Amino acid sequence: MTLTLPSFIAGRCIYPLQERVLGRSTFGVLAELERSQHLPREGVEALQLDRLRDLLLVAHAHSPFHRRRLDEAGLHAERLTSLADLQALPTMGKAEASAHHDAIVWQGVPGGAFRYNTGGSSGQPLIFHFGRRRQASDAAGRMRARRWWGVEPGDPEAYLWGAPVELNKTDWVKTVRDRLINQLVLNAFAMSPPRMDGYLDALQAFQPHCLYGYASSVALLAAHAQARGRRLHLPKLKVVCTTGEPLYPHQRTLIGEIFGVPVANEFGSRDIGFTAHETPQGQMLLISESIVLEVLDEAGRAVAPGELGEAVMTGLCSDAQPFIRYRTGDMVRLSTAGDRAGRGLHVIEEVVGRSTDFLVRPDGTVMHALAGIYVLRATPGVGEFKLVQHTLRDLEVQVVPDARWTPASAKAIEAGLQARLGLEVRVRVVALEQIAPEASGKHRYVVSHVKLAGELQHATSHPSETSTIKA
Repeated sequence: MTLTLPSFIAGRCIYPLQERVLGRSTFGVLAELERSQHLPREGVEALQLDRLRDLLLVAHAHSPFHRRRLDEAGLHAERLTSLADLQALPTMGKAEASAHHDAIVWQGVPGGAFRYNTGGSSGQPLIFHFGRRRQASDAAGRMRARRWWGVEPGDPEAYLWGAPVELNKTDWVKTVRDRLINQLVLNAFAMSPPRMDGYLDALQAFQPHCLYGYASSVALLAAHAQARGRRLHLPKLKVVCTTGEPLYPHQRTLIGEIFGVPVANEFGSRDIGFTAHETPQGQMLLISESIVLEVLDEAGRAVAPGELGEAVMTGLCSDAQPFIRYRTGDMVRLSTAGDRAGRGLHVIEEVVGRSTDFLVRPDGTVMHALAGIYVLRATPGVGEFKLVQHTLRDLEVQVVPDARWTPASAKAIEAGLQARLGLEVRVRVVALEQIAPEASGKHRYVVSHVKLAGELQHATSHPSETSTIKA
């Protein structure tokens, strides 16, 4: 049996100690969130306004880019009277955040600014920084959401998540630390049939209270269990939480049937952070204490609740690199309804996000698309990108180079992708002036023409791609 610590030791002793050592006020934030969620909507929005004033003061003092924008808009933190005042400020996109990075980041933020990167709908990477306050907000927000499902901090949780090709010393330390707080990480970047057999065995031994992972990866594991005829006995499991991409109805049904518990979807991004989570009542609640969400049309006007528009977010805890009226590219609808459990948090009716494909190694190992995306994100000189897997041994990488591109960039991409997929895979890097969208008009930054076997293909595909496949 896989060793776990008693939940009260992991959750009340080791986990809080870890957060204090790392300089994060996670458990203090959690206590605040537990109180503030029960405020009426007016109280929640008053709290948002106070935190927005603080953010604008920080941005004006420490981010020259934002100082100029705020001054030009005549927007002064001390004069804010409502959240609507924020509309005087123009929105900002990923291109602006990238081009003005050095003039946005507050390198001297208390606790330090930590570098990270992300991708976009067309594979446009963004290097950004976040601080301890954002980290604490994300962690505490997830803890509160888990509590909605009866999962407490320190309860065993299994993660079907990305992992490096090889674990270095730091990664081994993190693995030990994860286990001390009852977290088991299974690599979503290497899901061959034998490995998935091992994952099912590990879950059976670990007996998690929560399983968390990329939606398509969890669906893939569920489809594998179904194909193997595996009957899992997980009496302590209370919820499966999915993230990273849309959760389609057929995937929700399959995951629920195999794991025998409800499935709750999460909404978030690397740049903005943990954004919203599904409740047992079937609603998606915004972490309103940390994010102001506007839903705008193509002209930048607010749409009515219930209408589809782009999610434009202000991260109220984004001190290190303020994201203020940031266009995320995600399409959402806000609900006119309140939370059925009586919380004052805002309700998101629908998230129309972006989906990714899997990459498949020649040996049949299935890898989440992020395994390839991470290589491109980490390569200097890549402005935009798209990966197209034509066959098991033929991968095309379309790149729109930026000013940092050199001949070594292409070599780094080739080496990085072959380390993931295998040396026998031919990686062809093609430099383009622009990357064309799909026929639908949407952008996909990984497209695989390699079909998975049977039910695995159905479990991981968009419904429109599986309409002729019987569930």
